[in-house]
Amino acid sequence: MSDLERLCSRADHLLSRLEGLLPEERSAVDWGASIAFRWRKRSSTGFIQPINQPHRIALSELHGIDSQKKLIDRNTRQFVQGYPSNNVLLTGARGTGKSSLVKAVLNRYSSKGLRLIEVEKNDLTDLHDIVDQVCKRPERFIIFCDDLSFESDESGYKALKVVLDGSVATSSENVLVYATSNRRHLMPEFMQDNLDTKHIDSEIHPSESIEEKISLSERFGLWISFYPFDQDDYLEIIQHWLAHFGIPEMSPPSRAAALQWSIERGSRSGRVAWQFARDWSGRQGIGAR
Repeated sequence: MSDLERLCSRADHLLSRLEGLLPEERSAVDWGASIAFRWRKRSSTGFIQPINQPHRIALSELHGIDSQKKLIDRNTRQFVQGYPSNNVLLTGARGTGKSSLVKAVLNRYSSKGLRLIEVEKNDLTDLHDIVDQVCKRPERFIIFCDDLSFESDESGYKALKVVLDGSVATSSENVLVYATSNRRHLMPEFMQDNLDTKHIDSEIHPSESIEEKISLSERFGLWISFYPFDQDDYLEIIQHWLAHFGIPEMSPPSRAAALQWSIERGSRSGRVAWQFARDWSGRQGIGAR
């Protein structure tokens, strides 16, 4: 092999290694493929991927949270109509419909141009890239962060703070953030934080760590709180889902089984009611698709 051939071979080998280090070319997003999308990462490259089968739940199917439905419906309607609206933080008891409510308003307003992009907590540092891709689109976008919470040493909350507050690089009038969490302040609070609180001239001055931890949730303009259901609400939700599966009335045996189900699960929530309705309908041989 000549010197020139050896040089070309080494150059080809070097180029192939360099190509592996370069980010993949970003393909165009098919915005007509779905109403819901997900931010994905492959190696170090992120891209927006359509969700082929988004959850088609309707607002009318959510029971026991009427006041919460009115708040998020009003805010979302303002958003799709181009009026001022707020980022939304939905917090409270597990299984009470926080995520379902976001999906339901997406389904209601998708015909008006509303779209949703789901972003995992670990990918929040890519928020500015996501906003850059959609800021010139005619649609209105909800960036959805489900079951959101942070540990003290995580950096993703800083990127989220920038998007919520807006900056020269990331603010966009066609993007809102909707997040769900079991924590109101999104970060753990420790006893030491309270011990660092100062009392000056009969005034209470929270420690800097407390101020930092509550600063993120304060950037959401609308807080919507969810609470555990009482027994009547729980049974009403079960009745709705039993009817959905083809059982028009709740019988005494099904009522007793539903109450026992909630005791065994240690919770009365919409999720538990849905799970019982599926179990009971299946046992009765009803609701086959």
